[in-house]
Amino acid sequence: MTPTTPAAPAPADLDDRHAWLEDVEGAAPLDWVRDRNAEAVAALTTPRFEDLRAGTLEVLDSTEKIPAVVQRGDHLYNFWTDAEHPRGLWRRTTWESYRTAEPEWEVLLDVDALGAEEGVSWVWHGSRVLRPSFDRALVHLSRGGADADVTRELDLTTRTWVEDGFSREESKGGMAWADTTGDVVFVYTDVGEGSMTASGYPRTVRRWRRGTPLADAPEIFAGRDTDLSVGAGHDFTPGFERDVVVRSIAFYESETYLLGPDGALELLDVPRSSEPGVQRDWLTVELREDWEVGGHRYPAGSLLAARLSDFLAGSRDLEVLHTPTPTTSLAGDTWTRHHLVLNILDDVTNRLEVLTPPDSGTGPWRRRPLDLAGSAAPALATVAVGAVDADTEDALWLTTTGFVTPTTLSRLDLDADGATLAVEPLKSMPAFFDATGLDVEQHFATSDDGTRVPYFQVSREPVGDAPRPTLLTGYGGFEISRLPGYSGGVGRAWLERGGVYVVANIRGGGEYGPAWHQAALRENRHRAYEDFAAVARDLLARGVTDSAHLGAQGGSNGGLLMGNMITTYPELFGAVVCQVPLLDMKRYSHLLAGASWMAEYGDPDDPEQWEFIRTFSAYHLFDPAAPCPPVLFTTSTRDDRVHPGHARKMAAKMLEAGKDVTYYENVEGGHGGAATNAQAAFMQALAFEFLWQRLAG
Repeated sequence: MTPTTPAAPAPADLDDRHAWLEDVEGAAPLDWVRDRNAEAVAALTTPRFEDLRAGTLEVLDSTEKIPAVVQRGDHLYNFWTDAEHPRGLWRRTTWESYRTAEPEWEVLLDVDALGAEEGVSWVWHGSRVLRPSFDRALVHLSRGGADADVTRELDLTTRTWVEDGFSREESKGGMAWADTTGDVVFVYTDVGEGSMTASGYPRTVRRWRRGTPLADAPEIFAGRDTDLSVGAGHDFTPGFERDVVVRSIAFYESETYLLGPDGALELLDVPRSSEPGVQRDWLTVELREDWEVGGHRYPAGSLLAARLSDFLAGSRDLEVLHTPTPTTSLAGDTWTRHHLVLNILDDVTNRLEVLTPPDSGTGPWRRRPLDLAGSAAPALATVAVGAVDADTEDALWLTTTGFVTPTTLSRLDLDADGATLAVEPLKSMPAFFDATGLDVEQHFATSDDGTRVPYFQVSREPVGDAPRPTLLTGYGGFEISRLPGYSGGVGRAWLERGGVYVVANIRGGGEYGPAWHQAALRENRHRAYEDFAAVARDLLARGVTDSAHLGAQGGSNGGLLMGNMITTYPELFGAVVCQVPLLDMKRYSHLLAGASWMAEYGDPDDPEQWEFIRTFSAYHLFDPAAPCPPVLFTTSTRDDRVHPGHARKMAAKMLEAGKDVTYYENVEGGHGGAATNAQAAFMQALAFEFLWQRLAG
């Protein structure tokens, strides 16, 4: 479903005088948007705004950024944007060249040039390079940044589109190589009536052979229209090639099938709520809920392993690779050729372990801490690892980053026992702002039910001498963790100007594993908002700031969080920035991808569930007679994930009540809110100028 698709009509029993704003590209709603945008520009584009915009754009367009790469065969691939290439270049280089200060890049696709040639505002959505020849790629492009995209086949030798190659029309979905010949793909996309789920994602998977019509491609799997989506892929690991089909039933419920050569599907018999992974001859299972199997009970948050062949034969002899504790959770794992590396959060601080499976037969996995050889990030920073090429080598990309520590990228090589052979520094981001005197601290607030809630604070000492402009951010949903990371934009626009920056690790996120997330699901959603308010109160109690100088910012699910701060905790904040938000929780499941999030929020069409959903539906909680802080709403016309009607209607409702509301809607950008660095810099500068005006004058 694209933004041009009309929204389902509002139910007749709901008195919603602003429902007309759900017509995304209707003439009257767009006139309303243009008027609000003009008001926002007039109020916020001050000389300081221009400094903020220019400073942020300089960071985003910097040629000194780390060119993040992935290895495909003999090349390292990168997608790059800067001032000269706002839509970006897809390019590649060699290891030898990448190790130099000025790598030589072979440009494979110039997205700006393509857009100019075709008259379409293309936005890069990624690629899939064919293995093992590495001479073809399936390239995904989005019109204006929407989730819906197209796929085309690119010849990487001639750097031209393949004549009569694979091509997918605009739709949510995707395409993936289905074998090593490059003549077959899996496609999951809109192929006509009945092929999409109620959430607007593909319901069927087809195996499509080159030179045949898509309509004739045989269907290999079909989910139900009530499912979230389906997809398929091919494992190219030499000696372990296999096809996998995934049926996503709901956001936290899926089934994984192995697809045999004869088309038979074999279900991996693991809990639907778990996340299975297959690497070579091993199956791993990460649990979201407790699992009782084979005479054992494994707690939620555990990571288990078994030989795939034994598991498929019926064995449930599982090796426990990780068990959570009250302060730890599994943040991620990555395979190298011979090892599995775990990234574990302990009170939102990383530690890494190397696990090595037995070579043959049975036996325990060997375990050892990952030695970073002096390359560890400072305290209260983030360390991340990812395999360079899990099929061929025991090498890791090692990334370290912190709020005031520029990001660095290294290569780390392991030996056969999992010991570190060497750490090779590759690239470092420059310091984009002056961090002199800035201190990073971790504090814990106490929520209404006594839960200990961590948060990070970045500020200059001494804190407490006078209330400072303070920006508190959070998300609190979908098991997404908020970790320390370097942002030149935040540094220049906020920290360098004397602001305090705070990141709250509230329930609903993944900082303490599945239990932390599930504690704020559905009828318990209020706990995420209580946690955020508890952090705000702790900042006030500690003398960091006062309510007149405390701002809050969040987007998407974090925008719903902001809506609840506006309506339930208005006394705590001097200003709120609410970005690409959900707000009308009576209508959310009928708007674009909203139906896919009912596992998170509940079903508003069920009268019993609506009774708890209405307690956090900010659009319905708003009281025209109650005080509320000044609010900036931002969204995108091209957001085909969270409907822009949420922000439009809430802004209209609050403006009608005479509240201090500023509204800006970018014409493209999708759910990210911006399609280019220039747009992103503009949107960020709007937010920071609004906050400086309201919190510091």
